[in-house]
Amino acid sequence: MERHAFHALGTDCEVLLDVEPGPDAVLALATAEGEIRRLERLLSRFRPDSELSRLNEAGALEAGDDLLAVVRLALDARKRTGGRFDPTVHDALVAAGYDRSFDELRPDGAGSLSSPAGGAVRVRGRRIELDPGVRLDLGGIGKGYAVDRAVARLAGTGPSLVNAGGDLAVAGVPEGGVWPVGLDTPLGGITLGVADGALATSGADRRRWRAGGEERHHLIDPRTGRPADSDLVTVTVAAPTAVEAEVAAKTLFLAGEQAAAAKADALGLPALLVTVDGRVRYAGGLA
Repeated sequence: MERHAFHALGTDCEVLLDVEPGPDAVLALATAEGEIRRLERLLSRFRPDSELSRLNEAGALEAGDDLLAVVRLALDARKRTGGRFDPTVHDALVAAGYDRSFDELRPDGAGSLSSPAGGAVRVRGRRIELDPGVRLDLGGIGKGYAVDRAVARLAGTGPSLVNAGGDLAVAGVPEGGVWPVGLDTPLGGITLGVADGALATSGADRRRWRAGGEERHHLIDPRTGRPADSDLVTVTVAAPTAVEAEVAAKTLFLAGEQAAAAKADALGLPALLVTVDGRVRYAGGLA
């Protein structure tokens, strides 16, 4: 098993490739990293020269293939989830104090309340148009998209796994038949076996900071423009792609334990819910 680790997308990333060591494996691992870094340069709101930042500043842009694809995926997710997933939370994140990459956040920076999300975004051909005052954050869905693209680049090389801070996708399986993926829970470590598709975890346990004299986290409730008040700490979801898993994980987190479990069961969406009082709940057929 060949492994390559690096830091990108504001998190620790790793690529696993179940092939014999050699120049082909080295090239494949470098290709996967290169794809993730290329997409980070396009989609990061923290890079003033990114295509996303140029769209947010200008309000309209003739978009390249990747930005156009991710914005379309995000708008489709907003429609499917009734606005529970919404890419227009950019200003709410900034108002909450998340105004720079997480590695650079000040211990107790400024912060204020924000208005709800839901501003208009239009896609006309290749042109993306934002209503005045609307800016996009594509952090989570962009990370899922990058993982999906990177693992697709490896699919012809051999069984592979790409992981970006807990959002991961696989192509093929190693000799053991599944990829063992460990999750930390209040009850100890849990290992899930992933044979295909993707996993994503959304939670309020890690990306936390202090702003305006209070502790905050990065999962914004679009309805309020504030960090979500959920009875869940983390939600892990299995889905066919990392983009779908990312959207589902955040949507279930915002829904809260009972609604999340009911939704996962109804959709047959394998999910692991960790509650604020330390319980672990399986839903959607996960056992």
